[in-house]
Amino acid sequence: MRNAAAGGRAPTGEQTPAPAPAPEPAPAHAAVPHASELRTEFPFELPRGYVDAEGTVHRDGVMRLSTARDELLPLRDVRVRENPAYLSVVLLGRVITRLGTLPVVHDGTVEGMFASDLAFLQDFYRQINAEGHTRASVTCPHCSEPFEVELGGSRLGES
Repeated sequence: MRNAAAGGRAPTGEQTPAPAPAPEPAPAHAAVPHASELRTEFPFELPRGYVDAEGTVHRDGVMRLSTARDELLPLRDVRVRENPAYLSVVLLGRVITRLGTLPVVHDGTVEGMFASDLAFLQDFYRQINAEGHTRASVTCPHCSEPFEVELGGSRLGES
């Protein structure tokens, strides 16, 4: 007797199982990133928010990873040479790619931020560029529920 899987016919009275449908390929836009893929942009929310000239408050933004160029070019800036504390203002103006509905973010934007927002952004910058991430997944020791914690501390500027 020949086996149906071996290319022969099934014996009378037996059903030949239908071949399993081939899995459909996932669309390119739904591809799941591999663990080894580098994340380069990080969303944030300012504690207070930047108030523009029209009085609109902008809180949600995106910061990208810094490059060596981002850290070197501000050192040539006259304002940084005169006042080294200005370095973080110029640097943040380069790496913040979006803030609310503002068309452009630059060092002048960062200059106009509240001190608490500046401290938050400085801490956030250190987290994503030095440690490489801002949150850690943990499990509650009491109920075993998973949740995420912020690695930078709970208060502004705390690390």
